[in-house]
Amino acid sequence: MKLNYTKILLFFFPLNILLTSYHVYSKNKSYITQRLTPIYTSRVLSECDINTSIYEKDPDMKSVKENFDRQTSQRLEEYNERMITQREKCKEQCDKDIQEIIVKDKIEKSLEEKVEKVCLRCGCGLGGVAASVGIFGAITVSELKKAATAAAIEEAIAAGTKVTIETAVSELNKLGYIYGLIGDKLEDILGAITNFRTQTPMVHAVYGASQKACESVTVGNGGGNEVYCSMLRQKTSEVFAKLGEAGANAIRAGNTEKTSVQTAALEKIDTTFLNYSTPITASVIAMLVIVLIMVIIYLILRYRRKKKINKKLQYTKLLKE
Repeated sequence: MKLNYTKILLFFFPLNILLTSYHVYSKNKSYITQRLTPIYTSRVLSECDINTSIYEKDPDMKSVKENFDRQTSQRLEEYNERMITQREKCKEQCDKDIQEIIVKDKIEKSLEEKVEKVCLRCGCGLGGVAASVGIFGAITVSELKKAATAAAIEEAIAAGTKVTIETAVSELNKLGYIYGLIGDKLEDILGAITNFRTQTPMVHAVYGASQKACESVTVGNGGGNEVYCSMLRQKTSEVFAKLGEAGANAIRAGNTEKTSVQTAALEKIDTTFLNYSTPITASVIAMLVIVLIMVIIYLILRYRRKKKINKKLQYTKLLKE
């Protein structure tokens, strides 16, 4: 009996070793706890449960359902009414905004068009005025200058003629026979001459007047004039040479005076009409600059207006799409 107890007590050790070795080589380890997904039981009423005859026959559930339906429909109606009112308000506001945009657009468009038209009209008007001032002003100044030049030339010719006659009288009075015969008539004789370009008309006029004066002189009654007349007859070539020399000197002096007077007058005319033409030119240039500015403003406004129109067309196209 004692032996059996001893064996039983000793049997504990090999049994413990077996159990330990079993846990080491076993795949299902007892010390690893397996986590399982818990299964929850849903307590929500399903549609089939709601539609069962139990809930239909239940008066409380039926009243709850009707109350829910009534409140839901009432809320939906209120929501629809609010939405309709809100839509109407939005539509009115949109219409109002659209009208304001249309009015503003019309005002801007009309203003831009008016400014464009004003710029274009001003440009055209000032361009026409500038052209008119440039053309007619230049023509007027040119015609006035021609008239002034002609008057200056006439004045120079008159001054040259006067100096020619005075010089001729002075030169001819140096010739005693001429002075003795027609000395007091020289100015009248020379004043009747219209052509002082050469001395020939002067020589023939003076010699002819001297011969005419000698016709009334007779031999023995002529006094000193008889000597002058005989000298004219005897020394005709010498008399012509002296008369030609006196005429040449007179014409030379007259031409010098004419040139001097004409040059001074023409310089004065050029200065005067330059002062007249400068303001006209400045006015024309100023008008052309203004016209150019107006045209540039017109083109800028037109470009901006076309750009706005193109944008509006694009927006309209996008809205339609």
